[in-house]
Amino acid sequence: MAFQSPYDLYELVVGLEVHVQLNTQSKLFSRESTAFGNNPNTQVSAITLGLPGALPFMNKEVLKKATLMGLALNCQIEPHNFFERKNYFYGDLPKGYQTTQDQLPIAKNGYLEVRFNQSKVEAIRINRIHMEEDAGKSIHDLSAYNTAIDLNRAGVPLIEIVTEPDINQAETAAAFINEIRQIVRALGISDGNMEEGSLRCDANISVMKKGATTYGTRCEVKNINSMRNLKRAIAHEFKRQVEVLEAGGSILQSTLNFDAETGETSVMRSKENAPDYRYFPCPDLPPLELTASFINELKENMPKLPAQIAMEIVEEAELTYAEALIIALDEAGYDFYLKAKTQVKQIKALVNWLIGPLRNYIQENNLRYESAPFTPTQIAEIINLVEAREISMQVVMNDLLPKIYPEAKVSSLIDDLNLRISDNETDLMNYISEVLSQYKTQVEAFKKGKKGVLGLFVGEVMKKAKGKADPQKVNSLILEKLNEI
Repeated sequence: MAFQSPYDLYELVVGLEVHVQLNTQSKLFSRESTAFGNNPNTQVSAITLGLPGALPFMNKEVLKKATLMGLALNCQIEPHNFFERKNYFYGDLPKGYQTTQDQLPIAKNGYLEVRFNQSKVEAIRINRIHMEEDAGKSIHDLSAYNTAIDLNRAGVPLIEIVTEPDINQAETAAAFINEIRQIVRALGISDGNMEEGSLRCDANISVMKKGATTYGTRCEVKNINSMRNLKRAIAHEFKRQVEVLEAGGSILQSTLNFDAETGETSVMRSKENAPDYRYFPCPDLPPLELTASFINELKENMPKLPAQIAMEIVEEAELTYAEALIIALDEAGYDFYLKAKTQVKQIKALVNWLIGPLRNYIQENNLRYESAPFTPTQIAEIINLVEAREISMQVVMNDLLPKIYPEAKVSSLIDDLNLRISDNETDLMNYISEVLSQYKTQVEAFKKGKKGVLGLFVGEVMKKAKGKADPQKVNSLILEKLNEI
């Protein structure tokens, strides 16, 4: 009987709590700025500090953005919801409570399809989405003896997305976070930057024997700030918990910290339960009533999400999902695609340009589609000419695009610059003879079966022709010449 690792006897169970900072200009219940990176404690007010007599008021933009996220995650929107006070003491929570939602969140019972490729899709159930205010920031590394507090972040609006424990692989957890980041950016509700704390993740991790029906005791790993660290934290906790159980121990429910340097977790505190927080409705904020017209208007005006766009491109252009997603994730690039696709003879050729040479050209020259010196109509015409073998891609990238401008007529500019492919076989055969004479060792290698050197010959001939040759024709002529040698 083959040896079975003890890790093979257990199943990983993960549920995620994803905190998304909404990109409103002001805080959830007050007018202070939410800008990132300002001097500490310059974005506070009597409301943020919870001073006597200071009354909060609702930021309507938060309501819109939270509802949009609920719709995007296929949730049931709760038209009647309210805020509660979650009571606990910590230095960066000046009011002594956090205003959040517990009993009646704004959205619940949704799901997100996490797509790994065109064939594998996992549906992760969403338990709830609720609105809440962020706490301040504790800074422990400025002094060996004191903790510094920055309250600029206190009161910044968040939504928390809580999944069901449907995740059984670290890769699925990271893919889920990636999908959430894509969605919040597409909706325009957050920049999703994990490095700035705009998107943070807590992972509830447990293990259970395969075939068991009861979940194990979970531990919550707090404030994971990257998808890589999320996978590392999950992998470490799975291993740790299995080893504890196999040694006859038991898992204690606790809140853990993840050390990115060591890749290990450590206990922060024993896990609190809801009664410890003494939730009760916030007396300073009235219940929220969302009308059907408010919800329907947001639903009707909601943009297409990247996954939906990518699948449409997959069907149109016969690409992989990963290739199509490159266009879907770039709003300006997708708009460029929509305008150009009606003018190209082959949509697949257009997509190949948008994810290949044109994308590289834009990045290398620090351009944006919105301000590029070429239009979708011009690019469509150029692609058609390349496909018709009237101009080479090499010449387009090296000679045409650097000279193009939005008002230019493509065909006229190509003629003015003398960039069209030459059909002069005599010149090509002369170039081929020169190249094969220069690379006699490689010619012998080709004759012995090393076919990969053919690309070298084609490339060198194209250089001599200054790109004004049809690569396929060059390839064919080289093969003819090699057969004669």
